Amino acid sequence: MPIPTQFAPTLFSLASVCAWGTSDFLGGYASQRANAFLVTTVAHATGLVLMITLAIATQATALNEHSITWALVAGASGGMALAFFYRALSLGKMGLTAPVSALVGAAIPTAVGIATEGMPNSAHFAGFLLAGIGIWLISRTEDGSSAEGIGIAALSGIGFAGFYLCMKQAGAGSPMWLASFSRIGAFLITSVVVLSQRRFREISKESALWGGIAGCLDVTGTACFVRASQIGRLDSAVVLTSLYPAVTVLLARWMLREHFTRWKTVGMLAALLAVPLIAA
Repeated sequence: MPIPTQFAPTLFSLASVCAWGTSDFLGGYASQRANAFLVTTVAHATGLVLMITLAIATQATALNEHSITWALVAGASGGMALAFFYRALSLGKMGLTAPVSALVGAAIPTAVGIATEGMPNSAHFAGFLLAGIGIWLISRTEDGSSAEGIGIAALSGIGFAGFYLCMKQAGAGSPMWLASFSRIGAFLITSVVVLSQRRFREISKESALWGGIAGCLDVTGTACFVRASQIGRLDSAVVLTSLYPAVTVLLARWMLREHFTRWKTVGMLAALLAVPLIAA
């Protein structure tokens, strides 16, 4: 039975949520006993190999120079955002970093999408509001973190917003090739960080393995997001895919037995309610 056209962008966005959320969990787990940038570089490298292989195997249409340029810029923006993200985490302020980064990263493309594609209807607005609340509640912690590091968190969000917007500018080319070239840009950025740190051996085989799997999932999520933004509204694709922390939190609860607060439960419910409203 064919999928109704109006639901296709939502399904691609939700596939991206699952891939990115699982990737973040595995990448975070791998980084517990390894240099985070080394893990990230391994992830980008394996993701790049996977997506190029799929693009060649499926004979995906080659990109023009315009699309390649925007995809590289998108990857560089996302890679730099990840560097800022980990810097903020190193300050011990995840309670601020995750929600601020996610909300800034979603808010800017949403505003641009509304300006370029017109005002969404009231159901979409309600969905955006619920999604924003859900992202914040799912990502926040109860540790009473101060405002230190919030500027770096906002910078990471701006970088992620740049990734979303640049991937949209890349056009309607093959999602697999667009994801591949964006991964090249991200790999170059994280490689520069690793080279500057000179910590080439701070990673175990196990961490490298989990990082590689995380990279394959991450680039798959990127390809799904690209397709969602190509066939649907940019703001809807960005807001829906920004719900990926829900998957990370659920996996942490299931696999690592992490505490699941009442507010996270409320955030999950808000996120679930947001999906049908945005998809309407």
